[in-house]
Amino acid sequence: MASARAHRLRSALGLFLLAPLIGEFLLGNQPITALPSVFLLAPLYGGGALLVRETARRAGRGWPTMILLGAAYALVEEGPVDQMLWNPHYGGFDLGAAYAGARVPLLDTSVQLLQDVLTLHTVWSVCVPIALVEAFARDGDRSRPWLGLPGLSAAVLVFTAGSGFLALAQVESEDFVATPAQFAAAGVLIAALITAAFLCRRPGARHPAGRTPPAPWVVGVLSFAATSAYWGREYLPDGVPAAVPVLGWALLVAVVLVPCVRWARGEGWTGAHRLGLAGGALLTYAWVGFEQVRYLDVSRATGLLGNAVFATGALVLLAAAARAGACGRVRPRPLSDAASGTTMAPRVVK
Repeated sequence: MASARAHRLRSALGLFLLAPLIGEFLLGNQPITALPSVFLLAPLYGGGALLVRETARRAGRGWPTMILLGAAYALVEEGPVDQMLWNPHYGGFDLGAAYAGARVPLLDTSVQLLQDVLTLHTVWSVCVPIALVEAFARDGDRSRPWLGLPGLSAAVLVFTAGSGFLALAQVESEDFVATPAQFAAAGVLIAALITAAFLCRRPGARHPAGRTPPAPWVVGVLSFAATSAYWGREYLPDGVPAAVPVLGWALLVAVVLVPCVRWARGEGWTGAHRLGLAGGALLTYAWVGFEQVRYLDVSRATGLLGNAVFATGALVLLAAAARAGACGRVRPRPLSDAASGTTMAPRVVK
């Protein structure tokens, strides 16, 4: 019992630290020289990812709930916390010009910026770290909470305090505060996403007639291709209408979600497939990080060295997760019935 509790606590701590490492350092937003700041970012990134997972798992929900809660987290971070959704000069960049296309009337922000915020944080800040850490968890711990009420309460306090601290720091450094109407609109949308998350059905039995998924490595390749295509918008030539990347994003989301939903309903969908999805996205961030070097306030050599270290770490982590998942799977074997001499079908643990 004590060993199982310790393993769950290690999983929670691993997620707490992994989320900012992926969301900021693997992406290339932070150089390796700023690595100690991971402890400053962990309350927001790691606390958010941990609360998303724990809330969903305590409610007996699965990935649809975690995805929607991840989207709510994305709006919390880039809305009330750092206000990037509305600040046209965030971080010293001319976001007003970069995102000058169509706007979302409710939020009073760019459609494309909203798409980017939802994609980056839902996929890479929340879902990818959760999937990777769950791959290391024991079979029984992958779908159950890792924290008791005291631990969950502590996570809420850490996330709230970290978010508040970063929000105040952003106001001071950016000298920008959104309007009350913008904050209110963000609050309404966040509440709607949280509500929708808990309207999702609880995980049920697999459908034997469900679509048979391809091999996990194929799912990983498709994930890598799709997430890399998303980042391909950076290479669109000047003069391309703003509607092109906006519509392309919607098409890409549909191309990914539709088959994955159908595959996930079938009996053949396993943790290895989920790891394939996460791994493909993880490897995309590994190469994108090298492209982000030009934006860092360090020498190119230092930036590239940091990217190489973080990318290597991502590869090692993915390989270890795949190995842990393979070792954790129970190989089915026939069960003999000594009394009747018959063979019973094995019970497969998902």
